[in-house]
Order: sequence, then C-alpha cells, then structure tokens
Amino acid sequence: GWNGWGCTDNAEAFSYGFQLLSTLLLCLSNVMFVPPVAIAVRSHYLMEAAVYIFTMFFSTFYHACDQPGIVVFCIMEYDVLQFCDFLGSLMSVWVTVIAMARLQPVVKQASVLYLLGAMLLSMALQMDRHGLWNLLGPSLFALGIMAVAWTARTIRRRHCYPPTWKRWAFYLCPGALIAAAAVLLYAFVETEENYFYIHSIWHLLIAGSVGFLLPPRAKTSRRLGPLPRRKGCGYQLCVNEQEELGLVDPAVASINSICTS
Repeated sequence: GWNGWGCTDNAEAFSYGFQLLSTLLLCLSNVMFVPPVAIAVRSHYLMEAAVYIFTMFFSTFYHACDQPGIVVFCIMEYDVLQFCDFLGSLMSVWVTVIAMARLQPVVKQASVLYLLGAMLLSMALQMDRHGLWNLLGPSLFALGIMAVAWTARTIRRRHCYPPTWKRWAFYLCPGALIAAAAVLLYAFVETEENYFYIHSIWHLLIAGSVGFLLPPRAKTSRRLGPLPRRKGCGYQLCVNEQEELGLVDPAVASINSICTS
C-alpha cells in the first residue's frame, strides 16, 4: 500500500496490526479442518483424513508465506507451498465426493479413482493454478460419478438413496448449501481488497461442509453363519502346531493336527 515515486507515502499502507490480523485469519481459519479429520477417523475414512490433514497443514503455511507485507513466515519455497495448498484443496473435494458415492461394494478397486484424481489434478494445476475450472471441473466430474452410483443403488433397491430423510434433512442438504455458498464466495465475491476475510470465510465454509457431507461408517451386512459340521466334532478349531511354528510347509501339513470342540 505504499505509494509515491520513492514508496514513501504510507497513507494507504497496511499497518502492522492489520497485516498480523489478516495473516492470523487466513492461517487459523484452517483449524476448522480438525472436526472433519476427527469425523473421518471415527468413521474409518483414513485416506480422507490424511488428505484433510495435508490440506490443513499446507494451507496454513502457504498463507503464512503468501502475505504482501512484513508478517511473513515460509518453511519451504513459495512455489512448493502454493502447489501443495491448491492440490490439497482440490483433493479434499475429490475424496469427499467419491466417499459419498460409496463405490467400494460396486467397484473393488475404488482406490484407483483416488490415484487417478491426484494425477489429473496435478496436471491441471501445472497448466493453470488459478483457473476456476480447476475447482469446478473435478467437482462436477466427481458429482457425476456420485449421481450415477446413487441412481444405480436407488434402482436396484427400489428405494431412494440415501434411504433416511434425516440424512437428507440434517446432513446432505445443509452440507450442500454450505459448499455452494463457499464456491459462490470463491468465484464471484472474493477480490484483492477483501481477500483476507472472504478467503478465511471460504476456509471455514468448505471445511464445515465436509463435516456434514462425509458419509457415516458403512455397516457390514455380512452375517457369519455356523461352520460346517464334521463327523465326530461339532464346532471345530483346527490348528497345526508345526505349521504355526514354521517347521513344515503349509502346503503339505496334515489337516488333522489338533481338533478342539
């Protein structure tokens, strides 16, 4: 904000207090990712939790290094911090929507989508890091995958999916509205003048929407039936002591080693 031929006019310059406040807003707003991380770990979405932690870490230190004044703290090269921040933000959206699709029972290798998304997003960021379609493109593609998965599950079950109205009313609809508000702020409201507080609000909204949208832990529907009975023994637990100790080859070990009823 310094003006003049010699940059000596400080009439519009940012004060030290304003620079410190803006830096703290941008950095500490990433703490909002802590609840989504806790929810993901509790629901056994460990890959998603790792992505959220990655995003929270690099977004915090990227904004600490991205300040225009004297309140600057860089732990790595600026370009590395920027790339990791952008990649983490896009991957957070990608893994959340893919998790919502619940593809694991349908696609045995659903992790391929996570890896494919990471590679394509890395390529897109190298081409144009500030392009709006870097955010909208992956989001729309992931939403398309989720819509197809939900539609197929609805047709197969002949019942709307997700099946409970509480899930729609208290989680999906609020989460979708919060995420939509975040995207609108990011795309149409954020400017250089209001960047400090609008982008901080973006952090709060996008992290908060993850807490609503991340699906609950999948409940297994497999029921263990009784073991097949053998003549002379009811419920059998057969253990080969020599095989356990590694003294014989399991392929030639006798099956009739120990049988406890």
